[in-house]
Amino acid sequence: MRQKLARVLGGVAIGALVFSGAACKADSGSEAGGSKAACDLKIGFFGPLTGDAAGLGIHMRNGTKLAIDQYNKDNADCKVVLSEYDSQGDPAKAPALAQQAVGDSKVVGIIGPAFSGESEVADPIFDEAGLPIITPSATRPSLSTKNWKIFHRGVGNDTSQGPAAGRYIKNVLKADKVYVVDDQSAYGAGLVDEVKKVIGSVAGEDKIQVKQTNFSAVVTKIQSSGANVLFFGGYYTEAGLLLKQLKGAGWKGTMVAGDGVNDANFIKVAGEQVAEGTILTCPCAPATAAKGTFVTDYKAAFDNAEPGTYADVSFDITKIFLEGIKAGKSSRADLLSFVNSYSGTGGATGVTYKFESNGELDPAQVLVWAFKVNAGKVVPDIEIPKS
Repeated sequence: MRQKLARVLGGVAIGALVFSGAACKADSGSEAGGSKAACDLKIGFFGPLTGDAAGLGIHMRNGTKLAIDQYNKDNADCKVVLSEYDSQGDPAKAPALAQQAVGDSKVVGIIGPAFSGESEVADPIFDEAGLPIITPSATRPSLSTKNWKIFHRGVGNDTSQGPAAGRYIKNVLKADKVYVVDDQSAYGAGLVDEVKKVIGSVAGEDKIQVKQTNFSAVVTKIQSSGANVLFFGGYYTEAGLLLKQLKGAGWKGTMVAGDGVNDANFIKVAGEQVAEGTILTCPCAPATAAKGTFVTDYKAAFDNAEPGTYADVSFDITKIFLEGIKAGKSSRADLLSFVNSYSGTGGATGVTYKFESNGELDPAQVLVWAFKVNAGKVVPDIEIPKS
């Protein structure tokens, strides 16, 4: 995001710019001196900030907040406001929140929704309103097949993550018996489907429910199957409880799970000893090894906390919107056009953000990492080869 897309026009008196009934002044605009950057526009973050999945959402929100705070420091006379839409990761809550966002005409871009299930019900509302979105983490492949004009994805989808997880299970763990379980969410079920395409026949499969706490029946089936690897499609709370009960029953195998489990809270739920050795995939590089000053800046801003999964992605994609605003794209339609034609390298991730016509990230930029729980921390293991 280091490209300079707009010049500062110093010493030029500019009249008030009215946007949605509010007047403001700006002194930055396009190189041609045409449209000017509007002030007090809003970028929304849409995802879980409370509830069982908040650990994932908070780091993403923090990445967005950091980008906006840095922008506002450099543009103190023409700031951007962060609006937060706490979905709790619940598709039932998403439509009302999406309507709230589109009803605020100052909201010109959305980072999110964070999860696939909420995306399926919120994105049609954003699309109807022409409100551009870039999700840092909703990975269900079908989201880009709905002909939503506003949709953009800042990471690879599950057709990259699922097969990579399958290859890790086959080629690294060399598992001969794999059991698969999903939480019936749009994300979890889709990820398991992609894994099964690679590993072929499975020792068994089952489904659980989000917020389920007793997994005794599933534990018995996994134990009886003789599986030495469990692939779980879902989020960290259920994954942690399931693994805790499995290990408590004497299971000696390894859990592999996707990015919905790739969070330090998984270790808190499962317990450090239980979680040890678990493999967690992500269509992202380690945020703790982000480029530039991102890690230092993040820790300084958030009480010395290490950046979690997708914090760096959220930071970089937020800066895409901010670059557009800086260049004078003050309407949803103009900012959408800006994002559609954008090509630039993220300062934190090093990824070249360039979107295909369906909103997917350029496939050449997609990578998948495996992480491992080691001594109470989620640490990078390997970048999984593409074949």
